Amino acid sequence: MKRTIACAALAAAFALPTLATANEKLAQASGCMTCHGVDKKVIGPAYKDVANKYRGNKGAEADLIKKVKNGTKGTWGDIPMPPNAHVKDEDIKTLVEWILAQK
Repeated sequence: MKRTIACAALAAAFALPTLATANEKLAQASGCMTCHGVDKKVIGPAYKDVANKYRGNKGAEADLIKKVKNGTKGTWGDIPMPPNAHVKDEDIKTLVEWILAQK
């Protein structure tokens, strides 16, 4: 039993980087990385900065999904983030979850 749990934990540890890479590729394919970096500001804020700003905010995921889908202005300055209607709702949710998980 202990061996099964250890193997499952090891498999999960190896899967996390793959999932993170897949989500970063989704962000690239969706056009997000044109304006955002994971750990540095481009035009918009770095994803790590977004995660830090919203950490502990229970409504953050729903709020960010709405902002990504509809666009926003004023949260991070005067440069607006355009709507992302071309990105599927489930992909926006995946991206927001990934962004909020940044450390």
